[in-house]
Amino acid sequence: MIIDQAAVADRAVRARPRRKALFLTAAPVAVLALVDFIASALVFILAFRMRQDAHVFHWAESQFLPVGFHLEFEPYLPLLLFAPVVKIFCLRRIGLYRLRGEFAFSDDFIRILKASTQAFLVMVLIAFLFRQGFAVRQGRLEWLDFSFSRLIFVYDWVMFTVLVWVVRSIVRVIQIGFRSNQRNLIPTVVVGCGEMAQVCISEISEKPRLGYRLVGAVTARNNEDAAAVRGYGVRLLGGFDNLPDLVKKYGIEEVLITDTRINPRRMFEVLMECGRDHHIKYRVIPNLFDCMPGKTEIATIGSLPMIKLYEEPLRGSQRLLKRSMDVVVSLLLLLTTWPFWLLLAILIRIESRGPIFLRQERVGIDGKMFLMIKFRSMHAGTDDQAHRELMERTINGRDANQGTSDQPLYGKIKNDPRLTRIGSWIRRYSIDELPQILNVLFGDMSIVGPRPPIPYEVRHYKDWHRTRFHVRPGITGLWQVSGRNRLHFEEMVRLDVFYIENWSPWLDLKIMLKTIPVMLRGDNTY
Repeated sequence: MIIDQAAVADRAVRARPRRKALFLTAAPVAVLALVDFIASALVFILAFRMRQDAHVFHWAESQFLPVGFHLEFEPYLPLLLFAPVVKIFCLRRIGLYRLRGEFAFSDDFIRILKASTQAFLVMVLIAFLFRQGFAVRQGRLEWLDFSFSRLIFVYDWVMFTVLVWVVRSIVRVIQIGFRSNQRNLIPTVVVGCGEMAQVCISEISEKPRLGYRLVGAVTARNNEDAAAVRGYGVRLLGGFDNLPDLVKKYGIEEVLITDTRINPRRMFEVLMECGRDHHIKYRVIPNLFDCMPGKTEIATIGSLPMIKLYEEPLRGSQRLLKRSMDVVVSLLLLLTTWPFWLLLAILIRIESRGPIFLRQERVGIDGKMFLMIKFRSMHAGTDDQAHRELMERTINGRDANQGTSDQPLYGKIKNDPRLTRIGSWIRRYSIDELPQILNVLFGDMSIVGPRPPIPYEVRHYKDWHRTRFHVRPGITGLWQVSGRNRLHFEEMVRLDVFYIENWSPWLDLKIMLKTIPVMLRGDNTY
């Protein structure tokens, strides 16, 4: 009986901080939802005023508050009551009320655009179904001979998107301030001490914006060497069997499992014990990530379940949609940047002799060769032997870092003497790649995709590296916005494989938006 009372008391003590954490999480979400509700109603009213140029409320003399709605707005009143509910539902469905964990301003914009578009389509459908309109007059429901204005819904869609984006940006700025003070972070533990564990630890440590606080690591197997993990300054908390006690002791909310060689029965028992009094999230990071495509389909042969892998990541309408996006974006870029091309051409020609453009042989989709066009950034007639040797070491994983352990540099020759002064500048900000817009229009490249390799690089590829050739190469991609030359070759290919197997127009748009700040920061260091 004494033991039972002690256990109850222990659970009660542990429940207090959990209830406090739940309140601190739920309260900001409730406030944000209320702001969105009010903003949705105000935007709809403003859209009506802009389109109809008519009053919404009816005011009586010497009255501070309105006493009713104008006759012109009465048919829209049901939509005013319904619109905030639809919009908040769409925002929640897209995940815009999740204030913990990783976030990015470009991700938020894409999600807001998705949610507002879905809400717009739902509202248009409702307006079409009830296109006569109705109003409650003298306690009776009356159908009206009325047709809703389409422009009101368009104005509402545009203004709601912008307003929610502004609100979310303010919230994210506040979050950045909180996270810089070690608040609004998810207590996390890493299971394993191998290569994938080191990648996880490095990623979480270098990017506080991901929203994780790394409490420590635990070994996945007995006698596992933890020296590499300790080298990152991470505490070794114990072994995998100690995880349930560690979860309770440190208030762990998320477990990252990086070693898939743990016995499944043992893993199940330990994780079950962890989840008895805590709501824990688990993420498994398999070493075979680079081999398993994200797009799969469950199928059966008789009663035998199968996982069917898609052989072709982009098919039919997907290819048409991606190509259409490429052409539209390329034409827009060409029309807006052509004066800059003229200025660069003059500067390149003044500084050194040689052609303005460099046409370099690259490997594209399905291994087809094409000539990639760039602004010339090197002196004419330079030798590429040093780069050949560097790429051989890079691809084979041998002494390829041209920088330091804190600021690595892969795949580029540091302080390359072949670069001109203007060439060094345009390479740093990736301006030399602007002419690849022409390659996109010619159909050799895409705006977003894996970087096209040089033929002498491909000779050193392993079989799985060639997965990069399943789609058109791109001017920008996940590699460019995820670390660029700070990532070694294997990580770059993993990102390319992930992109290929998880392609969507939203992912392309997200990468395009992320490319802009990367270029402005000059992340392409040498």
